[in-house]
Amino acid sequence: MFVFGLILAVFVGITLGLVGSGGSILTVPIFVYVFGVDPVLATAYSLFAIGATSIIGGVKGFIHKDVDFDKLLKFGIPSMISVFLTRKFIVPLIPDHLNLFGHTVAQEVVLMVLFAILMLFAAYAMFQEISIPHTNFPFLTILLKGVFVGSVTGIVGAGGGFLIIPALTNFFNLSMKKAVATSLVLIAINSILGLLGDWRRIELFDWNLLLLYTLLTIVGIFIGFFISNKIDGMKLKRIFSMGIMAVAIFVLLTEFGVI
Repeated sequence: MFVFGLILAVFVGITLGLVGSGGSILTVPIFVYVFGVDPVLATAYSLFAIGATSIIGGVKGFIHKDVDFDKLLKFGIPSMISVFLTRKFIVPLIPDHLNLFGHTVAQEVVLMVLFAILMLFAAYAMFQEISIPHTNFPFLTILLKGVFVGSVTGIVGAGGGFLIIPALTNFFNLSMKKAVATSLVLIAINSILGLLGDWRRIELFDWNLLLLYTLLTIVGIFIGFFISNKIDGMKLKRIFSMGIMAVAIFVLLTEFGVI
């Protein structure tokens, strides 16, 4: 299983290089179900691994001038503030056990079920290629979108790329190439801020595992960059969305004790 998890790390990097999203959506379940990491700690692992990998992608975007700084600031600042505040103040308030409909449920179970629901939404959005008519959206709409992405990143450790990419392409009419580059920079910044807001967990990290996983995702993102111009983007995203859906169903069946 350990070797299988390392292979999956390369695959996660490839998805980031190809479509600019999906890395953390897969990373948290990999750490939980393949490496046996506590779900709450796995969200912090995800922030580190995907953040570090996205930095590499962001540097490439800077070099090729694909990062749109204006859109990064307009959409990114509320997202950055939100992820830090969520990780710093909201996540610590979540009790270890929650009383839901008269049943006591562990925090880890609730977290993974929420994550699976998020994965289903991501898979649907990617498969349908949801499009929003291009128009001038009110600043408040953009602000709330950024806050929502930051909150998602903070709570479940997902960089939010599957939300960022549609926002950049539909709200700001960016090309897919520029959206991917800008998304990677924002994911990197959000991940770093998420870790800063959750600094107390860093002393619990298994650095040997985390650094090895991160190194392999970085290898994967370079592979993704290399083959990105050789594969039909829409077809790739639909195949990837079905994979995410399958993982989400596995997570739900596992947490509900079916398998």
